[in-house]
Amino acid sequence: MEFDRLVVSFLADEVVGGFFISVPPGHIACVYDRGRGVLPRVWGPGLHLKIPFWQIAKLFNAQMLEYTIRKGFDLSLNPEALGDEPIHTTTGDNKAISVEGSILFRIDKQNAPELWENIGEHFVSKLVRPLARSRVSAALSTIKLDDVMSHRTELEKQLKDELNIQFHDKGLNCEGVLLSEVKIVKESGEAKSIFSVFKGRKE
Repeated sequence: MEFDRLVVSFLADEVVGGFFISVPPGHIACVYDRGRGVLPRVWGPGLHLKIPFWQIAKLFNAQMLEYTIRKGFDLSLNPEALGDEPIHTTTGDNKAISVEGSILFRIDKQNAPELWENIGEHFVSKLVRPLARSRVSAALSTIKLDDVMSHRTELEKQLKDELNIQFHDKGLNCEGVLLSEVKIVKESGEAKSIFSVFKGRKE
């Protein structure tokens, strides 16, 4: 189900080599031509003609997608699922923490052909997840624990900007980073929240 929401699927008529590319609202299509490779053009919503058997269309979800980082997220069934387990890292004053939140992103319509050609359809596991883990860990390692809550807005903006730098030439756009909960992780493994958007309090 997550995979259906997400990215990419072959159009049903591609299986039998149809003449048409049917693109629903909120989606785009890219075309692979057996002679010229992935074509630079992007097809928007509507019905479009193609050369059967010689050209293959791939459908991409061009809507804003939410990549959720939260406790209990299960990656075992589908590594392309839109999310991850909490990110564990260390602050600038050497405090172990776990981070939960959301990353809002979308496919850059103009660069979708490059995304398909250079990264492929598994760009969540190849690109979004490792970059999210890396950038969140790197950003939090530069600030002290006491500053995490008081500088949350600035931290979210910093993460958005850094992800966009990484996404820019790969066919993705980061629309926002929302930190929902940060917890101190003690040596025993117990985690205590220092702020939670959902609880609306500092513990």
